[in-house]
Amino acid sequence: MNNSRIDLNLLATLEVLLAEQNVTKAADQLNLSQPAVSAQLARLRDLFDDPLLLPTRRGMIPTAKAIELAPQLRDALDHVRNALHSHQDFDPGTAKLTISIGCSDYIQATVVMPLVLALRQIAPGVRVAVRNLMPELVEQQLGNKDVDLVIALPRPPAPHLRTSHLFDESYVLIGRRDHPRLKADMTIDEYVELEHVVVSPRGGDFETPVDSALATLGYRRNVVVSAASFLLLPEIVLDSDLVALVPRRLFLRQSEKFMRVNLPWLGEQFKINLIWHERCHRHAGHHWVRNFIGHLVGDQNICA
Repeated sequence: MNNSRIDLNLLATLEVLLAEQNVTKAADQLNLSQPAVSAQLARLRDLFDDPLLLPTRRGMIPTAKAIELAPQLRDALDHVRNALHSHQDFDPGTAKLTISIGCSDYIQATVVMPLVLALRQIAPGVRVAVRNLMPELVEQQLGNKDVDLVIALPRPPAPHLRTSHLFDESYVLIGRRDHPRLKADMTIDEYVELEHVVVSPRGGDFETPVDSALATLGYRRNVVVSAASFLLLPEIVLDSDLVALVPRRLFLRQSEKFMRVNLPWLGEQFKINLIWHERCHRHAGHHWVRNFIGHLVGDQNICA
Protein backbone atom coordinates (compact mmCIF):
# COMPACT_ATOMS: atom_id res chain seq x y z
CA MET A 1 0.00 0.00 0.00
CA ASN A 2 1.25 3.48 -0.93
CA ASN A 3 1.07 5.44 2.35
CA SER A 4 0.94 8.72 0.44
CA ARG A 5 -2.57 7.75 -0.69
CA ILE A 6 -3.91 7.44 2.86
CA ASP A 7 -6.41 10.14 3.82
CA LEU A 8 -7.48 10.28 7.49
CA ASN A 9 -10.96 11.36 6.42
CA LEU A 10 -11.25 8.18 4.35
CA LEU A 11 -10.41 6.06 7.38
CA ALA A 12 -12.97 7.92 9.48
CA THR A 13 -15.56 7.25 6.77
CA LEU A 14 -14.66 3.58 6.74
CA GLU A 15 -15.11 3.40 10.52
CA VAL A 16 -18.64 4.78 10.24
CA LEU A 17 -19.49 2.61 7.23
CA LEU A 18 -18.42 -0.53 9.09
CA ALA A 19 -20.55 0.50 12.07
CA GLU A 20 -23.66 1.46 10.10
CA GLN A 21 -23.31 -0.95 7.15
CA ASN A 22 -25.45 1.47 5.18
CA VAL A 23 -24.24 4.33 2.94
CA THR A 24 -27.26 6.56 3.63
CA LYS A 25 -26.98 6.21 7.42
CA ALA A 26 -23.24 6.75 7.28
CA ALA A 27 -23.72 9.89 5.18
CA ASP A 28 -26.19 11.26 7.75
CA GLN A 29 -23.78 10.61 10.60
CA LEU A 30 -20.86 12.15 8.70
CA ASN A 31 -22.91 15.14 7.50
CA LEU A 32 -21.99 14.29 3.92
CA SER A 33 -24.06 13.57 0.83
CA GLN A 34 -24.69 9.98 -0.16
CA PRO A 35 -22.74 10.37 -3.45
CA ALA A 36 -19.77 11.75 -1.51
CA VAL A 37 -19.72 8.73 0.83
CA SER A 38 -20.14 6.37 -2.14
CA ALA A 39 -17.15 8.04 -3.82
CA GLN A 40 -15.08 7.65 -0.65
CA LEU A 41 -16.06 3.98 -0.43
CA ALA A 42 -14.85 3.51 -4.00
CA ARG A 43 -11.49 5.06 -3.05
CA LEU A 44 -11.30 2.83 0.03
CA ARG A 45 -11.94 -0.27 -2.07
CA ASP A 46 -9.11 0.76 -4.36
CA LEU A 47 -6.85 1.58 -1.43
CA PHE A 48 -7.34 -1.79 0.29
CA ASP A 49 -7.83 -3.78 -2.94
CA ASP A 50 -10.98 -5.30 -1.44
CA PRO A 51 -14.76 -4.63 -1.76
CA LEU A 52 -14.86 -4.06 2.05
CA LEU A 53 -18.69 -3.89 2.08
CA LEU A 54 -20.97 -5.98 -0.12
CA PRO A 55 -24.51 -4.86 -0.98
CA THR A 56 -27.50 -6.89 0.27
CA ARG A 57 -31.25 -6.34 0.29
CA ARG A 58 -31.11 -4.77 3.76
CA GLY A 59 -27.91 -2.80 3.52
CA MET A 60 -24.34 -4.04 3.34
CA ILE A 61 -22.21 -6.74 4.95
CA PRO A 62 -18.47 -6.45 5.62
CA THR A 63 -15.96 -8.68 3.89
CA ALA A 64 -13.49 -10.80 5.84
CA LYS A 65 -10.81 -8.15 5.32
CA ALA A 66 -13.15 -5.42 6.62
CA ILE A 67 -13.96 -7.48 9.74
CA GLU A 68 -10.24 -7.92 10.34
CA LEU A 69 -9.59 -4.20 9.81
CA ALA A 70 -12.40 -2.93 12.06
CA PRO A 71 -10.76 -3.25 15.55
CA GLN A 72 -7.36 -2.07 14.27
CA LEU A 73 -8.97 0.90 12.55
CA ARG A 74 -11.00 1.82 15.64
CA ASP A 75 -7.92 1.68 17.90
CA ALA A 76 -5.83 3.76 15.49
CA LEU A 77 -8.49 6.47 15.13
CA ASP A 78 -9.04 6.51 18.90
CA HIS A 79 -5.33 7.26 19.37
CA VAL A 80 -5.55 10.08 16.85
CA ARG A 81 -8.72 11.53 18.43
CA ASN A 82 -7.23 11.36 21.91
CA ALA A 83 -4.04 13.02 20.67
CA LEU A 84 -6.08 15.86 19.19
CA HIS A 85 -8.46 16.39 22.10
CA SER A 86 -6.86 15.20 25.33
CA HIS A 87 -4.63 18.26 25.67
CA GLN A 88 -7.39 20.74 24.95
CA ASP A 89 -9.57 22.52 27.46
CA PHE A 90 -13.20 21.60 27.05
CA ASP A 91 -15.55 24.55 26.70
CA PRO A 92 -19.05 23.16 27.40
CA GLY A 93 -20.71 26.27 26.04
CA THR A 94 -19.32 25.85 22.52
CA ALA A 95 -17.99 22.29 22.20
CA LYS A 96 -19.57 19.62 20.02
CA LEU A 97 -19.52 16.12 21.48
CA THR A 98 -21.61 12.95 21.29
CA ILE A 99 -21.35 10.53 24.20
CA SER A 100 -23.10 7.16 24.38
CA ILE A 101 -24.20 5.84 27.77
CA GLY A 102 -25.12 2.25 28.57
CA CYS A 103 -27.55 1.90 31.46
CA SER A 104 -30.80 0.38 32.73
CA ASP A 105 -34.18 2.08 32.59
CA TYR A 106 -33.78 2.93 36.28
CA ILE A 107 -30.59 4.87 35.53
CA GLN A 108 -32.20 6.47 32.49
CA ALA A 109 -34.92 7.89 34.74
CA THR A 110 -32.77 8.90 37.71
CA VAL A 111 -29.48 9.96 36.11
CA VAL A 112 -29.73 10.38 32.34
CA MET A 113 -32.94 12.42 32.31
CA PRO A 114 -31.58 15.06 34.75
CA LEU A 115 -28.28 14.97 32.85
CA VAL A 116 -29.90 15.68 29.48
CA LEU A 117 -31.99 18.54 30.86
CA ALA A 118 -28.96 20.12 32.53
CA LEU A 119 -26.80 19.73 29.42
CA ARG A 120 -29.33 21.64 27.33
CA GLN A 121 -28.66 24.66 29.54
CA ILE A 122 -24.91 24.35 30.09
CA ALA A 123 -23.55 22.36 27.16
CA PRO A 124 -26.06 22.50 24.28
CA GLY A 125 -23.57 20.99 21.84
CA VAL A 126 -23.25 17.77 23.85
CA ARG A 127 -25.52 15.00 22.56
CA VAL A 128 -26.35 11.87 24.56
CA ALA A 129 -27.07 8.50 22.97
CA VAL A 130 -28.64 6.02 25.40
CA ARG A 131 -27.98 2.34 24.85
CA ASN A 132 -29.58 -0.58 26.69
CA LEU A 133 -27.12 -2.10 29.11
CA MET A 134 -26.20 -5.76 28.82
CA PRO A 135 -24.52 -6.43 32.20
CA GLU A 136 -22.71 -9.54 31.03
CA LEU A 137 -21.22 -7.64 28.06
CA VAL A 138 -20.08 -4.40 29.74
CA GLU A 139 -16.40 -4.95 29.00
CA GLN A 140 -17.17 -5.85 25.38
CA GLN A 141 -19.53 -2.89 24.87
CA LEU A 142 -16.94 -0.45 26.18
CA GLY A 143 -14.04 -2.09 24.36
CA ASN A 144 -15.89 -2.13 21.04
CA LYS A 145 -16.92 1.51 21.48
CA ASP A 146 -20.60 0.54 21.48
CA VAL A 147 -20.80 2.81 24.51
CA ASP A 148 -18.45 5.42 25.95
CA LEU A 149 -19.70 5.28 29.53
CA VAL A 150 -21.61 2.76 31.62
CA ILE A 151 -23.62 3.70 34.71
CA ALA A 152 -24.34 0.52 36.63
CA LEU A 153 -23.60 -1.73 39.58
CA PRO A 154 -19.89 -2.17 40.33
CA ARG A 155 -18.10 -4.67 38.10
CA PRO A 156 -15.13 -6.95 38.83
CA PRO A 157 -11.83 -5.30 37.87
CA ALA A 158 -11.07 -5.69 34.16
CA PRO A 159 -8.13 -4.65 31.95
CA HIS A 160 -8.45 -1.21 30.37
CA LEU A 161 -11.58 -0.30 32.38
CA ARG A 162 -11.75 2.50 34.95
CA THR A 163 -14.45 3.02 37.55
CA SER A 164 -15.63 5.66 40.01
CA HIS A 165 -18.29 5.48 42.69
CA LEU A 166 -21.31 7.65 41.85
CA PHE A 167 -23.84 7.12 44.65
CA ASP A 168 -25.29 4.64 47.14
CA GLU A 169 -28.89 3.53 46.78
CA SER A 170 -31.44 1.97 49.13
CA TYR A 171 -34.96 0.65 48.73
CA VAL A 172 -38.43 1.90 49.59
CA LEU A 173 -41.73 0.03 49.38
CA ILE A 174 -44.47 1.60 47.23
CA GLY A 175 -48.17 0.85 46.81
CA ARG A 176 -51.33 2.77 45.97
CA ARG A 177 -52.21 5.47 48.47
CA ASP A 178 -55.36 3.74 49.75
CA HIS A 179 -53.75 0.31 50.00
CA PRO A 180 -55.53 -1.50 52.85
CA ARG A 181 -52.47 -3.25 54.26
CA LEU A 182 -49.66 -0.70 53.93
CA LYS A 183 -48.63 1.23 57.02
CA ALA A 184 -45.63 3.17 58.26
CA ASP A 185 -44.44 0.66 60.89
CA MET A 186 -44.71 -2.47 58.77
CA THR A 187 -43.02 -5.58 60.18
CA ILE A 188 -41.15 -8.14 58.14
CA ASP A 189 -43.95 -10.68 58.71
CA GLU A 190 -46.52 -8.24 57.31
CA TYR A 191 -44.24 -7.37 54.42
CA VAL A 192 -43.71 -10.91 53.12
CA GLU A 193 -47.46 -11.61 53.19
CA LEU A 194 -48.14 -8.90 50.59
CA GLU A 195 -48.28 -9.66 46.88
CA HIS A 196 -45.13 -8.33 45.23
CA VAL A 197 -43.92 -7.18 41.82
CA VAL A 198 -40.21 -7.52 41.08
CA VAL A 199 -38.17 -6.30 38.13
CA SER A 200 -36.10 -8.79 36.16
CA PRO A 201 -34.07 -7.08 33.40
CA ARG A 202 -33.33 -10.49 31.86
CA GLY A 203 -37.01 -11.38 32.07
CA GLY A 204 -38.83 -14.03 34.05
CA ASP A 205 -36.84 -14.12 37.31
CA PHE A 206 -38.97 -14.17 40.47
CA GLU A 207 -36.05 -13.81 42.86
CA THR A 208 -33.69 -10.87 43.38
CA PRO A 209 -30.84 -10.18 45.81
CA VAL A 210 -33.53 -8.94 48.24
CA ASP A 211 -35.05 -12.44 48.26
CA SER A 212 -31.64 -13.90 49.03
CA ALA A 213 -31.31 -11.50 51.98
CA LEU A 214 -34.79 -12.44 53.21
CA ALA A 215 -33.94 -16.13 52.91
CA THR A 216 -31.01 -15.74 55.32
CA LEU A 217 -33.55 -14.43 57.86
CA GLY A 218 -35.87 -17.35 57.22
CA TYR A 219 -38.46 -15.47 55.16
CA ARG A 220 -39.88 -15.81 51.66
CA ARG A 221 -42.05 -13.12 50.10
CA ASN A 222 -45.00 -13.71 47.79
CA VAL A 223 -43.81 -12.59 44.35
CA VAL A 224 -46.63 -12.82 41.81
CA VAL A 225 -45.36 -10.66 38.92
CA SER A 226 -41.93 -10.44 37.30
CA ALA A 227 -41.76 -7.28 35.18
CA ALA A 228 -39.10 -6.58 32.56
CA SER A 229 -38.86 -2.86 33.31
CA PHE A 230 -39.20 -0.42 36.19
CA LEU A 231 -41.28 1.74 33.85
CA LEU A 232 -44.15 -0.77 34.12
CA LEU A 233 -44.38 -0.56 37.91
CA PRO A 234 -46.49 2.62 38.33
CA GLU A 235 -49.40 1.29 36.27
CA ILE A 236 -49.26 -2.13 37.91
CA VAL A 237 -49.07 -0.79 41.46
CA LEU A 238 -51.57 2.05 41.12
CA ASP A 239 -54.28 -0.22 39.70
CA SER A 240 -53.99 -3.12 42.16
CA ASP A 241 -53.05 -4.19 45.68
CA LEU A 242 -49.63 -5.27 44.44
CA VAL A 243 -46.60 -3.60 46.00
CA ALA A 244 -43.05 -3.11 44.76
CA LEU A 245 -39.71 -2.59 46.45
CA VAL A 246 -37.96 0.04 44.33
CA PRO A 247 -34.76 2.11 44.39
CA ARG A 248 -35.47 5.19 46.50
CA ARG A 249 -34.48 7.71 43.82
CA LEU A 250 -36.74 6.21 41.18
CA PHE A 251 -40.08 7.64 42.23
CA LEU A 252 -39.05 10.74 44.18
CA ARG A 253 -40.78 13.00 41.67
CA GLN A 254 -43.93 10.89 41.76
CA SER A 255 -44.11 10.47 45.53
CA GLU A 256 -47.57 12.05 45.76
CA LYS A 257 -49.04 9.21 43.68
CA PHE A 258 -47.89 6.41 45.96
CA MET A 259 -47.81 5.41 49.57
CA ARG A 260 -44.14 5.06 50.43
CA VAL A 261 -43.03 2.87 53.33
CA ASN A 262 -39.52 2.79 54.74
CA LEU A 263 -38.34 -0.62 55.91
CA PRO A 264 -35.56 0.03 58.46
CA TRP A 265 -35.13 -3.69 59.14
CA LEU A 266 -34.19 -4.20 55.47
CA GLY A 267 -30.53 -3.33 55.22
CA GLU A 268 -30.18 -4.25 51.55
CA GLN A 269 -28.44 -1.47 49.59
CA PHE A 270 -26.42 -1.22 46.41
CA LYS A 271 -23.87 1.05 44.77
CA ILE A 272 -23.94 2.75 41.39
CA ASN A 273 -20.64 3.37 39.57
CA LEU A 274 -19.39 5.16 36.50
CA ILE A 275 -17.38 2.78 34.29
CA TRP A 276 -15.39 3.77 31.21
CA HIS A 277 -12.62 2.49 28.96
CA GLU A 278 -9.02 3.63 29.17
CA ARG A 279 -9.29 5.05 25.65
CA CYS A 280 -11.70 7.74 26.96
CA HIS A 281 -9.87 8.48 30.19
CA ARG A 282 -7.82 11.49 29.06
CA HIS A 283 -10.32 12.88 26.57
CA ALA A 284 -11.13 16.37 27.82
CA GLY A 285 -14.79 16.23 26.82
CA HIS A 286 -15.44 12.81 28.33
CA HIS A 287 -13.63 13.86 31.50
CA TRP A 288 -15.87 16.92 31.75
CA VAL A 289 -19.04 14.84 31.27
CA ARG A 290 -18.00 12.36 33.98
CA ASN A 291 -17.33 15.20 36.39
CA PHE A 292 -20.61 16.87 35.46
CA ILE A 293 -22.54 13.68 36.20
CA GLY A 294 -20.75 13.42 39.54
CA HIS A 295 -21.71 16.98 40.48
CA LEU A 296 -25.28 16.52 39.27
CA VAL A 297 -26.37 13.29 40.89
CA GLY A 298 -23.43 11.81 42.76
CA ASP A 299 -22.50 11.62 46.42
CA GLN A 300 -18.98 12.80 45.57
CA ASN A 301 -18.01 16.13 44.08
CA ILE A 302 -15.51 14.84 41.55
CA CYS A 303 -15.44 11.71 39.42
CA ALA A 304 -12.02 11.34 37.74
